[in-house]
Parts: sequence; C-alpha cells; structure tokens
Amino acid sequence: MRAQSGDWLVIEADDLSRHARRGRIEQVRSADGVPPYLVRWLDTGRTALVFPGPDAHVHTAAEVERTDAAVAARCAAVQAEIGRRYRG
Repeated sequence: MRAQSGDWLVIEADDLSRHARRGRIEQVRSADGVPPYLVRWLDTGRTALVFPGPDAHVHTAAEVERTDAAVAARCAAVQAEIGRRYRG
C-alpha cells in the first residue's frame, strides 16, 4: 500500500456491528508512501497514526473528486426528474 498526503484511507467493515471508515491522509511518514499514515477520520474529526491492515485501501484525491462529481451529477439529475414529475 502506498499513499500521499491528500489521499483517502478507507477501512472496510469486517462485520455487521461496525461501519466502514474513511479518513483523509494528512501526513505520510515515509518517502516511499508506505504506512504509517497520519489520518483525520471523517466520522470523528480526530487525527490518529494508522498502520492499515488488510481490510484497508487507499483512494487518490483525484479518484475521490471524480466519484464525488459523478454522484453530485446523478443527484442533480434525480432531483430534476422529481421536480419535472411533480410539476407535470
């Protein structure tokens, strides 16, 4: 696993009692991008030094931006269709 500052670390849920976690990597401690990472978690706002396990993966900042843009476009299209049907 390799990352750089600004990438996103996702730790998948390993059972039904936990949810997946997503955090922004604020600092990479090694020159080659391997863990540990200093991560600010979205669900708590806290920062922690993380040594990711096999249930974790990294998304680049560019991947997240593309996904967020696609989701926003889809939501806008759905809202427009709902508005069209309500007025129609």
